[in-house]
Amino acid sequence: MSLADKVITTARAEIGYREGKSNGHWNNKTKYGPAVPGLEWADWQAWCCTFTSWVAMTAGAADLFPRTASCATGARWFKDRKRWSEYPAIGAQVFYGAGGGSHTGIVVSYTTDTITTVEGNTNSTGSAEGDGVYLKTRPRRDAYVHGYGYPAYPEGITSADPAWAKAAPKPTAPSTPPKSPPTVPAKPKPYAPPAFPKGLAPGRKSPSAKSLQRALKAAGFMAQGIAEADTYGPATQAAVARFHQAHPAYRGKGLHYDPAIGPKGWAALHSIAYGKRK
Repeated sequence: MSLADKVITTARAEIGYREGKSNGHWNNKTKYGPAVPGLEWADWQAWCCTFTSWVAMTAGAADLFPRTASCATGARWFKDRKRWSEYPAIGAQVFYGAGGGSHTGIVVSYTTDTITTVEGNTNSTGSAEGDGVYLKTRPRRDAYVHGYGYPAYPEGITSADPAWAKAAPKPTAPSTPPKSPPTVPAKPKPYAPPAFPKGLAPGRKSPSAKSLQRALKAAGFMAQGIAEADTYGPATQAAVARFHQAHPAYRGKGLHYDPAIGPKGWAALHSIAYGKRK
């Protein structure tokens, strides 16, 4: 696994984590600040940049990211090292707001129009002062996006920036050439999601709830540490809502928060979770 993949895997594993509460309100108390040497003081403070520092340290990439609780300082760190771009890259650190000082996260994928990120201290609406770790999909060309810091991954970095094309990871050459022409592999069968189970709905008890929870975990919308249960409970509902936030085409019409999975969403979720494995 490449170091960029380790960073992304580490970040994804935290999706669903929530900060503490005091007197019924979120309070910015997390596990991340106390775990990062030098950032212990940052506990109880806005923690999106502390989260990325923790991810980098945990994934073994601490020297490739700024260790700071300040987004503006983090953006300057990359700029000073000439590791900055206006284009997204896999495993890059994205910075938002004026000067990059408002919010930050880790880029896990991008398209011509969007970036998908893992961000701490946000919420379902994308706030820069939220309650936990979320998977977010945002417009690439939004004025809120300030730019991207490129970690110096030893394998290179996959970027949308033409100026960084030479830094893309090189394909690994085979150690010995094949002695005969390779055979043409059989065309794999397309992935077919399981049928949508009857009676699966928020608040209800159904054996299919466990199947839904496993798919949500495999697709990165539910934290791995949440125990599976036959009940379609609050944790499952929140994870389904995160899936709908990332893929609004499957969200109920007119709903901003939709915890109920439908047949089309069920099929799409399973294809995202397992389709590439076929």
